[in-house]
Amino acid sequence: MTTLRKKSQPEIAMKLSIDIQRACLSDQGPDADNIERWVTAALRNERETAELSVRIVDDSESAALNEQFRGKSGSTNVLSFPFSAVVPEPLPILGDIVICAPVVALESLVQRKTPTAHWAHMTVHGVLHLLGYDHLDDQDAAVMEALETDIMLGMGFPPPYQQETRLSQQRSD
Repeated sequence: MTTLRKKSQPEIAMKLSIDIQRACLSDQGPDADNIERWVTAALRNERETAELSVRIVDDSESAALNEQFRGKSGSTNVLSFPFSAVVPEPLPILGDIVICAPVVALESLVQRKTPTAHWAHMTVHGVLHLLGYDHLDDQDAAVMEALETDIMLGMGFPPPYQQETRLSQQRSD
């Protein structure tokens, strides 16, 4: 478990627990410190305590999950599985994010982004889904994209949405 300080409220510590699973043979993918930094940035001040899993997978696992849970064929860059249960008190569990390493690598080339910037964006995108943001209609997409852009700029990355990124983003959940 990692304890991080919120920038806007230094007296309150955010308790963050991330289970990072590497389920593909590829050496692609960020280190744990970067994943933690990106998740923390995406959470911003939304949670004081959060638990989630980030699973890095290959094309076949991504495609199987995409088919099973979204009814879509083929692999995709990121899938999010928010935790939901009827409990008497709120739990800190956000859910699971599954990121496909080969898709992220290919998209970063096609979109002319650094692999690190694209990994950061897919992590932020997945966390925002766990927090309840979505892009099913134009209005929700505008809100989510603005938030993603703000978070990415705040971490020193370029804006994630440019002309060439819109088509591939439609594939993600």
